[in-house]
Amino acid sequence: MPDAALRLARLLEQLMGNPLPVRLRAWDGSESGPPGAPVLVVRNRRALRRLLFKPGELGLARAWVSGDLTVEGDLYTALDLLSGMIWERGEDARGLAATLRAPEARAAVRGLVKMAGLPLPPSPPPEEVRRRPSHLHTRRTDKRAISHHYDVGNDFYELVLGPSMVYSCAYWPAPEPEATLEQAQRDKLELICRKLDLKPGQRLLDVGCGWGSMAIHAAREHGVRVVGVTLSQEQAAYGRKRVADEGLTDQVEIRVQDYRDVVDGPYDAISSIGMAEHVGAARYLEYASDLYALLKPGGRLLNHQIGRRPQRDESAYRVDEFIDAYVFPDGELAPIGTTVTQLERAGFEVRDVEAIREHYAHTLRRWVANLEANWDEAVRLTSPGRARVWRLYMAASALSFERNRIGVNQVLAVKTPESGDSGMPLRARTWGAPTA
Repeated sequence: MPDAALRLARLLEQLMGNPLPVRLRAWDGSESGPPGAPVLVVRNRRALRRLLFKPGELGLARAWVSGDLTVEGDLYTALDLLSGMIWERGEDARGLAATLRAPEARAAVRGLVKMAGLPLPPSPPPEEVRRRPSHLHTRRTDKRAISHHYDVGNDFYELVLGPSMVYSCAYWPAPEPEATLEQAQRDKLELICRKLDLKPGQRLLDVGCGWGSMAIHAAREHGVRVVGVTLSQEQAAYGRKRVADEGLTDQVEIRVQDYRDVVDGPYDAISSIGMAEHVGAARYLEYASDLYALLKPGGRLLNHQIGRRPQRDESAYRVDEFIDAYVFPDGELAPIGTTVTQLERAGFEVRDVEAIREHYAHTLRRWVANLEANWDEAVRLTSPGRARVWRLYMAASALSFERNRIGVNQVLAVKTPESGDSGMPLRARTWGAPTA
């Protein structure tokens, strides 16, 4: 009689010290666990070998991306139930390592090794970045990291992001996101333009311009001249075509260029939307200083950036293993306080900080829905593993925003001149109405 699921469940509960909150289905068809709960499907013994040879989040990610492990039922519920046993045990495998020191845990590992079969480590899925992690953020490593994530294919991004082609947090109406994703993204772009107080004839630098959505919106709706820079060749080609189709080639220039190589300032305003996460802690002051130097006196910066919760010991911060290996190589998150401090050290006067964490959760759920609705096409355009990476990363990120593990903030900063005249209105938060 098949019993692998029951044996596996008992060993995992012995190892983790808690009952499994999900149901298990093993490779022999057997099931064990709470009735009605999402089902964690262990398709083969190779999934166990992946977990044993790389305990923690990376081993789970490899099993998921390869298809050795999957979920039946609601993915969000499954991830939420499993989070306490996986992601909340420590930033990396250290939490699990501490667990393994207990005698009963070591016994459970011996049982899992016996169930796993041949002691050969499976090769990582081809979607995993093969390199030694480096957070030096040179021009070369940054370009390679950006290419890994953004040069997946414009057709794939169209499926996930929808017609707006905006890959950052949308801005939803309260209390529920009744608007379409496209409208919410347009509202986000308009919010940024109003915070920057853009006026016809001004120059805007859009750092990390993506597929050109912000540049096009600012030029079309506010009459500004825009330079957008990206490290992705595919993004730039797509953005240039959109600019031409809109008849905005006289107002918008899309460059393949590192922000550190932009020398044609001064600009009246700078937008940096979902780009600063790629800068890295070691380079952040340089990033802020470069943007400060590119602004004219009185110019404004809108820095839209994901942030994490601060740690008691910041030196213990480690980049998320799954994200680093499969999604954003070398990406780093910082607490909002650190970001504000670095902008101020560069010379900026920070005038407004708006936390829009819940908005990103809504956005990610829409992207997941788009991916799931177009699953077969997404697999055709990339690979089954790449599509699984995106589904897991976006669903897990949505839960992280909902549970306040990470957030996203818009920081408005001014290059205030020596006179002290910031050019800001006395009551700043009137972004929704045109400025006088």
